[in-house]
Amino acid sequence: MTTDPSQIEVFPASAERWLDLEALFGEHGAYANCWCTFWRIKRSEFSKLKSEEKKALLKEWTTLPIAPGVLAYDGGQAVGWCAIQPRETLLPLAKSRILKPVDDQPVWSIVCYFVAKTARRQGVMQALLRGAIEYARQNGATIVEGYPLDMQSAPLDGKKLTGYSGFMGIASVYRELGFVEVGRASETQMIMRYEIH
Repeated sequence: MTTDPSQIEVFPASAERWLDLEALFGEHGAYANCWCTFWRIKRSEFSKLKSEEKKALLKEWTTLPIAPGVLAYDGGQAVGWCAIQPRETLLPLAKSRILKPVDDQPVWSIVCYFVAKTARRQGVMQALLRGAIEYARQNGATIVEGYPLDMQSAPLDGKKLTGYSGFMGIASVYRELGFVEVGRASETQMIMRYEIH
C-alpha cells in the first residue's frame, strides 16, 4: 500500500480509536512490547511489567482527557503514531540527566513515533508532527519540544536507520516544520522546539 501524504489525517488517540492503535502496534506492542510506556512510567516499573500490563496501561491512557498521542490515518487505516504529552507527565523525561529541561518554560514533549512498515518513507512522520503540534495547540501548549536524531551529524552522516533507532524522530523533518535547535543531548541527538503563536 502506498501512502499519499496529502491524504493523511491525524486524530487524538482517544478511547474510540483504541482498536486502531492496537492493530497498528501489533503483537509486539510497536517496539519490543513497549506499548509506548517507556517514557511514561518509572524505569523500575517499566522493567517489571509484562507486555499485557503495558498494553492495559496504554489502553487506560486513551480514556484520559489528554490523549497519550495522535494517530495518522490513510483511508480508514491507522498507519502511524506519535506520542506527545505535557513534559511533566513523562516521569523518566522529567528525571533524565541527558534530556534535562533547557529552561523552566512549560513544554509538550514528543517522545516516540511508530509508522507501519508499509507506510514508511512516505511522509507519515511529518504528518504526525503537524498533527501533534495542532493537538498541543488545541490544549493550550505554547511550546512543543522534540528530541530527534541528527542524521547530518558526523557519526550518522550517510547511514540508514535500523530497527527502532529513529523512534524519537529525525531532525530534518522537524526543521522542515520550523523547529529550531535549543540544545543537544549528545552529538547525534538534538533538542528542538517549535513555538506556537
